[in-house]
Amino acid sequence: MFALNFYSELYGDVLANNRKTATIRLGDKSAKYQTGMVVWVTVGPRFGRRQKLYSAILDRVEVKQIQELSPRDIERENPELRSEDEVISLLTRVYGEFITPAHLVTVIYFSRVDE
Repeated sequence: MFALNFYSELYGDVLANNRKTATIRLGDKSAKYQTGMVVWVTVGPRFGRRQKLYSAILDRVEVKQIQELSPRDIERENPELRSEDEVISLLTRVYGEFITPAHLVTVIYFSRVDE
């Protein structure tokens, strides 16, 4: 079983309230995450204890440059974000790297699965 893990301080509330329905990950993750997969959505530190919130199905997985992100991609990542610059700022904070509009990202759209 694969997991989409999120840092609780950044995403706990929006995930629990179903306001986050996509994630933008740095790099090409299409070999790991594929449309139709069922994954656990978890929150917690990278190498620490995590909490499973729910299972989700991956509706769509797209690889593109940051500059190609649509307003819908950005909004579904985080309803508070509005621009490419805000996405770059967020990814820089999460990954701790210098990121430009030309960097490749994977946009993973997901839907909660109620058990």
